Amino acid sequence: MKDYELTVLIHPDFENDLDKVLDKIRGLVAANGGEIAKEDNWGKKKLAYTIKGQDFAIYVAMDLKLPATAPLKISNTLNITDEVLRYLLVKAEERPVVESEEK
Repeated sequence: MKDYELTVLIHPDFENDLDKVLDKIRGLVAANGGEIAKEDNWGKKKLAYTIKGQDFAIYVAMDLKLPATAPLKISNTLNITDEVLRYLLVKAEERPVVESEEK
């Protein structure tokens, strides 16, 4: 399984039902054989430009571990999900380990 980063912009009308929307996304990841390593809710933020008539969105970032076939299936499902304004699913690059210098 490879590491991926998923950032989802959720429609602001679903702010009160955010848990249901996130459960739907979590279920989608699990149904495709993936697992969520980290989930970070950035909250409601103003968009730089209007997306689908909305000026605000709820940002959620996730670090995922997915099998090779899962990204395409997840992307196809997120494309037709009404609650999702926009998403970005990319393969995570390995981050170099920085050793601290002692003085």
